[in-house]
Formats: sequence, C-alpha cells, structure tokens
Amino acid sequence: MEIKYLGHSSFLIKSKDAKLVTDPFDEKMVGLPFPKTEADIITVSHDHADHNQIGKIIGNPLILDWPGQFEKKGIRVFGFQSYHDKQKGVEKGLNTIYKIEVEGISVVHCGDLGVKPDDSILDEIGDVGVLMVPVGGRFTLDASEAIELIKELEPSVVIPMHYGSSKLNQANFSELAGVDEFLKKIGQESIQPVDKLVLKKEDINETMRVVVMSMSN
Repeated sequence: MEIKYLGHSSFLIKSKDAKLVTDPFDEKMVGLPFPKTEADIITVSHDHADHNQIGKIIGNPLILDWPGQFEKKGIRVFGFQSYHDKQKGVEKGLNTIYKIEVEGISVVHCGDLGVKPDDSILDEIGDVGVLMVPVGGRFTLDASEAIELIKELEPSVVIPMHYGSSKLNQANFSELAGVDEFLKKIGQESIQPVDKLVLKKEDINETMRVVVMSMSN
C-alpha cells in the first residue's frame, strides 16, 4: 500500500488494484493546487467545500459520503458517524470517520473530527494501523485532543493533517495551528517530511511512529 498527501485532509491511497482519495478540496478555498488524480473510490467526511470536491477526481469512482459498509476492487470501507463540533453537530454538522482496509492494513481517516467519539464508536472502529488525524484546532481537534485520541486508538502510524501552513488561504485558515505544535506535544520534533509512505502488513506493529507527509502538488 502506498500513501501520498494531496494537502489539507486529502490523501491518495493506492493498493495493487485500486486507488482511493479522501476529502478532495476546492483549490480557491484552501489555497493549494489539487493535482490531477484518478480514483476508484472517494470518501467525503462532510459536505464542506474544502472536503467534498468530487468533481476534481477522474474516472468513475464509488462516492462514499455517509456511514455504512462498502467494498470495491479489494478495498473495504467502513463509515462511522461522528461530530464536527463539541455540540454534537449543532454548530458545524456531522462528520464521517472512515476505516479503510487495504492489503491487510486498517487506515482510519478522521475527517473534520471536532470531538472524541464515544467509547462505543471507538470499540467499533477497533484495531488501527494508520491514523490520519486533524491537529490544527479551530475547526477540528487540536494537538492535545488529537493526542488523547491517539492514546485511545493506539495506531502503529500517525499521520497529522488539517493543520496551519503559510501555503493555505489565510483568509480561511489563518487560525489553524501548525504541525510543529502537535509534534512538540507528542515529543517528535525532529521528524523530516516524506513524499510518500509505502507500507506492508508486517510494518504494522506496537511501536507507534509519527509520519509527516510532504504535499505531492
């Protein structure tokens, strides 16, 4: 399995037989170019323009934007309802967490998760190989809240997302904390970003590591 970061909360996950894209975004709103990308599956965590731009994706993808169980070309996806805010969706609405099973590895994409899910949902999610978690605060979990979730789910690999950067449209995202704040709090300040992450089932173990990904665009 190969993972590339397209920016914000968007990733390209590739197996031998299929491609999945999470949360494709509007370039003008986010301030980043969105690369030409083909996919068999798109997951949309919620209906905001920085996460739901399915028209950006080439091909005839299966579009998933609600909780449930799905499968295409050997990739299994499980959606779990969660909340974009701490008022159970009153402020910003619902959010779907996706567990994506690819080549024996479970990848959990949190979307714009605003509050830690109930224990019953965490139990349903179960084992997590790779956790893609927002860390920038303001619209989602902040660094400390993300670390609490990490302690609960105990993933093998943590990939931070949805954090502040000078590359983002500052009119919309100036209040997001940068990834450095998260890395400092989790004690991983010396991490160098990687262009892509290639994982095999045997790479998933009990020793947690944080991976910061460079954007591929």
